Amino acid sequence: MRNLRIISIILLIIILACVPQVVEKDSIINLLCLVFLYISLASAWNILGGFTGQTSLGHAAFFGLGALAARLLWIRGFPIYPSILAGGLLAVVFALLIGFPSFRLKGVYFAIGTLALAQILNVTVGNVFPTIAALPVEELVAYQLTPRYYLFLGLAVIVVGVAYLLVNSRLGLGMMAVREEEDAAESLGISALRHKLLALVISAFLTGLAGGAFAYYHVSYYFQFPFTPMWSLDMLTMVYIGGTGTVLGPIIGAVFFVVLKEFLVLNVGEYHLIIFGVLFVLVVLFLPGGIISAWKKIRDALTHRTKSNAVKLSPEAKS
Repeated sequence: MRNLRIISIILLIIILACVPQVVEKDSIINLLCLVFLYISLASAWNILGGFTGQTSLGHAAFFGLGALAARLLWIRGFPIYPSILAGGLLAVVFALLIGFPSFRLKGVYFAIGTLALAQILNVTVGNVFPTIAALPVEELVAYQLTPRYYLFLGLAVIVVGVAYLLVNSRLGLGMMAVREEEDAAESLGISALRHKLLALVISAFLTGLAGGAFAYYHVSYYFQFPFTPMWSLDMLTMVYIGGTGTVLGPIIGAVFFVVLKEFLVLNVGEYHLIIFGVLFVLVVLFLPGGIISAWKKIRDALTHRTKSNAVKLSPEAKS
């Protein structure tokens, strides 16, 4: 079963890698780029918020720092991939700076604290870099969508792969123990602060890489845009819709989120924000485990019904 799953994943990646060679519409390639970006963001956020139970509303800071560093270095002549890596490392530096004071807060206070820190950075960047981050003419002329597609695809594979390895590792089990009960984890010799910091660093680094890929993808945007709270809320919404603390949940949530968002933007415009707000509240109230949890309940119910019917139809039951 496990080998079949691995083969299926490899085949899916190969098929996705062949898409630019057979699909001519840029709209489809752009949509897939967004899907891969949001899968990366949701899966990265889930490492801290889902595996470790630390609900962050400040991940836009890591995303923005990754985009800022990568964009500034790239347009000044540095190669794009080292620039993206530098963006991820800058996000890690900021994560370490805010990690110790932030983890003194718990629950809703931690969420509000991370939101406040990210908002401070948002305002600061808006004042320091009030201009538009436009590409130089030579880069604009040489712009191609296919390399961006493969960058987003590779990033999504890496982030999901890291999440999978964490779930099946001793470190990941320690993070989940901290999520369930910090005091109990500490009594078993698991350092809550160490595991939360590691989760924050890994999550921030991957989110920073996603920010760098965003900076490479977009032709023109305000430097402040990647720092807006919208990005943090989108990450949280996707993970809760799909299912927190799972590997598959953020992927399902991201695909659902992007497809529904594109549909609503084309049909209802700015009102899509209200619809997503209502959807998020409904998911939290009635589907706390997300789509993954709902699917498991339906699957278990169908399995139970099938077994019950089999028992009723068996000769032993009739006799």
